[in-house]
Amino acid sequence: MLSPLVTGISAGLGAAAAFGLAAGGFAYASKWPGSRIFGEALIAPRRAGELALTFDDGPNAIWTPHLLDVLSNHGVKATFFMLGSRADAEPALVRRIVAEGHLLGNHSWSHLNLALTPAARVREELRRSKLAIEEISGQSVRFFRPPFGARRPMVLRAAREFGMTPVLWNAMTSDWKEPSAEKIAARLQRKIDRLGRRGYATNIVLHDGSHNDAAANRGPSVAAVEKLILRCKPTHSFVTLDAWD
Repeated sequence: MLSPLVTGISAGLGAAAAFGLAAGGFAYASKWPGSRIFGEALIAPRRAGELALTFDDGPNAIWTPHLLDVLSNHGVKATFFMLGSRADAEPALVRRIVAEGHLLGNHSWSHLNLALTPAARVREELRRSKLAIEEISGQSVRFFRPPFGARRPMVLRAAREFGMTPVLWNAMTSDWKEPSAEKIAARLQRKIDRLGRRGYATNIVLHDGSHNDAAANRGPSVAAVEKLILRCKPTHSFVTLDAWD
């Protein structure tokens, strides 16, 4: 017969293990882009050979114009998931993005972890950002990407209530902290190739801005975009996300 001490320790370990499993399960459900546990989101269809370039956390007054020049030079359209606060600070840049034929998306107002944010604040983050971007751009905002990919059922419901399709991704690398454009492009190329072999299109996340620093250096990301376009354009078509909705 086990002593009360051993029994207590075993119960404590069991509770800790259960808590760890629950925490791990929540982390997977709320942040892993391929998870459907908390609800459906747009990622990419079975259309091998199609690529969607998407950019988060902008606009960035320094680097977004350089990115737009690269996209224009190669005739490529992209989707920009903007922070409402950044859009509000750079209205002329928002209007340039629209004028050049790109698609706008909502990335919340201030880049909170919405999986852990009170419901009323979640709704305000989505509502305020959507209204600001639409007022500046004159374009309806129909797509929403949660910051960090973090969501729970009410976040996805709120997005749809505001007329937006939730969007995640299937190709991303740490471009926000990688100084080598070549490494960024090479890692994404491997993901594109792997997804293509499985018959899938690729929904690529890069960053033209930062929620921490309005003037963050996104030079490596912009340079990587050009490398990726040069490598992929002969064999792939670039689309905006409304082609898949």
